Amino acid sequence: MKDSTRSILTEGNVNRTLIKLSLQMFVGIIAMQAFNLIDTFFIGQLGANELAAMGFTFPVVLVINSLTLGLGIGTSSVISRAIGEGNSAKVRRLTTDSLILSLMIVTIFVLIGMTTITPLFRALGATEEILAFIKSYMRIWYFGMPFVVIPMVGNNAIRATGDTKTPSMIMLCAVAVNLLLDPLLIFGPGPLPRWELAGAAAATVIARSITMLLSLWVLYHREKMITFEFPGLKDMFQSWKKILYIGLPAGGTNLIMPVSMGIVTRLVAIYGATAVAGFGVGSRIQMFSMSIMISLGAVLTPFVGQNWGAKRIGRIKEAILFSYKASSVWGGFLFFLFQIAAAFIARLFNTNPEIVHTTTIYLKIVSFSFSGLGIMMLSAGVFNALNKPVPASALMLIRMFTLYVPLAFLGSHFFALTGIFSAAVVANFVSAGLAYIWIKRELNKHGSQISSKTK
Repeated sequence: MKDSTRSILTEGNVNRTLIKLSLQMFVGIIAMQAFNLIDTFFIGQLGANELAAMGFTFPVVLVINSLTLGLGIGTSSVISRAIGEGNSAKVRRLTTDSLILSLMIVTIFVLIGMTTITPLFRALGATEEILAFIKSYMRIWYFGMPFVVIPMVGNNAIRATGDTKTPSMIMLCAVAVNLLLDPLLIFGPGPLPRWELAGAAAATVIARSITMLLSLWVLYHREKMITFEFPGLKDMFQSWKKILYIGLPAGGTNLIMPVSMGIVTRLVAIYGATAVAGFGVGSRIQMFSMSIMISLGAVLTPFVGQNWGAKRIGRIKEAILFSYKASSVWGGFLFFLFQIAAAFIARLFNTNPEIVHTTTIYLKIVSFSFSGLGIMMLSAGVFNALNKPVPASALMLIRMFTLYVPLAFLGSHFFALTGIFSAAVVANFVSAGLAYIWIKRELNKHGSQISSKTK
């Protein structure tokens, strides 16, 4: 692994380091979110049913992305700590084994996904008419899953070195390809065939395949983080154990949100296809608008991991405080923005009055708690970097299944869609308060343990 491409995160001004890396990371994260918004924008031009179909696919696609992100978090956590320890051979072994593991897991999910499309989406409330659109999209998307999963894990390995710029550039390439191919494959201008939703899925697969090739090239040729030496099954299983110790709980934690979103989507489906379409658009806009917090959370994992490996607890505390303040400021800005511009933004995707109305009330209500949601996301990243995945999972379980889902059912009964969306506000703020208390206690405990060992 080349030192010229590696960022030492255990030195220098904490705030400036986080800002610099987050801005670099932001380019990649916003590219990932723009990827989804581009699809939503062009599909919105096809009609309400097609947009509703995308709304149904959103929680299912998030399930796969969440599991992949869990593998990526586990990879970034163990590699960043190995870098903090100065063990280059261990870094190469962990990186290679993480890619092999991701390929094995994705193969299993392709087989499961292809055989469960109809019963799964019927259970989510899709009608036969909308199910036909869903099938045309998901059959291609499932086939291209390896191109989605492998680069996500690979880019997390690159970020573990402190290099957030390269993964961002890789994602920008994918967005550019997707932006070019979407209108060509969806609408089929001139002699090209009109594939509609299948075209959107095909554009995604092609664009993601480019990210896979680029990320593997960087890891092998530039960073020298991939090895073709076979260590034996025992050593490989040890690597997988370390990655999955963080990756499984992190993936499970991330999985909680799409599973609960699937439940909420089924609840929203009671109010019709246009309500699902509006909810889906609002959810994607929310993910896009939280890109800065997602970027900061992604940066925190290698930052905390390296400083944990170097036993620099003070730097970790300083980074968390800065991140919480940033989340509060950004969340306040988004709330103000959506109070003014939610309807205008909603109309960019579809002009159906019912879809616009649902998207608008979603953004106006839920944005009030975006600061709390940001604190939750940041705290989960810190816990995973500290090799403490259980608190992150517990907090997400409390947020979604103790608070959000039960409150959504109550809210739907008394206040219809407004009640469902208001439930998210309560869940975000309460879980953020719990996260703050828990992370403070864990850091104080670990800080005192390290101090006593170094005396």
